[in-house]
Amino acid sequence: MNKLIPYGHFFIDNKDIAEVKNSLKNKFITSGPYVHKLETQVAKKLKVSFCISCSSGTAALHLAFMSLNLKKDDVIIMPIINFIASTNVLSLMNKKIFYADVDKLTGQMTPQTVKECIKKNKLKKIKVILTMYLGGSPDNILDFYKLKKKYKCYIIEDACHALGASYSDRKKINFIGSCAHSDICTFSFHPLKSITSGEGGLITTNNKTLSKKIKLLRSHGIIKKNHWDFNVKAPGLNYRLSDINCALAYSQFLKLNLFIKKRSQIAKKYNTYFKNFPNIFFIRKIERNVNSAWHLFLLKIRFENLNCDVISLIKYLKKKKITVQQHYTPIYKFDYYKWIKKEDFPNAEKYYKNTISLPIFYKLENKSLIRVINAIKNFTTKKLSNN
Repeated sequence: MNKLIPYGHFFIDNKDIAEVKNSLKNKFITSGPYVHKLETQVAKKLKVSFCISCSSGTAALHLAFMSLNLKKDDVIIMPIINFIASTNVLSLMNKKIFYADVDKLTGQMTPQTVKECIKKNKLKKIKVILTMYLGGSPDNILDFYKLKKKYKCYIIEDACHALGASYSDRKKINFIGSCAHSDICTFSFHPLKSITSGEGGLITTNNKTLSKKIKLLRSHGIIKKNHWDFNVKAPGLNYRLSDINCALAYSQFLKLNLFIKKRSQIAKKYNTYFKNFPNIFFIRKIERNVNSAWHLFLLKIRFENLNCDVISLIKYLKKKKITVQQHYTPIYKFDYYKWIKKEDFPNAEKYYKNTISLPIFYKLENKSLIRVINAIKNFTTKKLSNN
């Protein structure tokens, strides 16, 4: 009997377990030596000045926005297809969000859709552009940087999918998180991301002032005078990541290249098998100037030619014990955000209706990968023969 194939799964080895056990022997299991080890190692690898660990990717986004001292009417532009975290954070902060449509093939916000958002809403000043690298590929980062210079705004990179990704600016290769063309970059250590700490997140920046503010806000806004007395400089939160979590993240980070290499190999196999399939009309290519982290492998299918929809494929694969996902539901589809007009985002709707995320993770076996490919081939072939 075939076993269940998840769309993602974490990998923990004996080295990870040993580091976690070692952290439990330290005198401090909240903010201890592994916090410093992790932050130092990541900063060195990504070639960035400052690295701040925190309790989740959502916490990272919240701290990033809080550090900018946003005013009520400051304009923030972000993609309509994104995980709900950034929208919820800004809504709780009572900030003004303007959503940009996405490219109907990649599902990512582009400089062009940002320009269209600016024109449609007659925006004069922009405070923040939040980019999001759906699936792990840092598209258009250099063109977003041009917008940053034009509008003199901040760029925050939601890189929760993109730890380990990189891009070329013609002069050198930059890791996502280097903040070479942005102000702040945020990451997630959720179990299905590039690496995991159970739950956790990370913020990088080259701005010393922002770094100091983020560190302050991460720990209640407290400045310690000595070990028993402290002062509060700003209203902050407890967004610290424990030493135990940092020990796991540190050990995982040392294997990042290995994880990304395996994900890339799986993506290449998918690309090879699917490139001649009928009714599969877009597969992200392996590009020279962009190295994806391959958090997701996104597959687009012409369901209209098969006389069915994406849900019918998801149900079919579930019967075959293959788990797939949709990334992500456009924000306007959620009950709380129904006020957002669906008609303003035609590309997002097209993307969402035709895209699924296939299994991709470090320990995905080749026989399981072939099962996924054959199941999709059988589904599309059967639907075509029935039409």
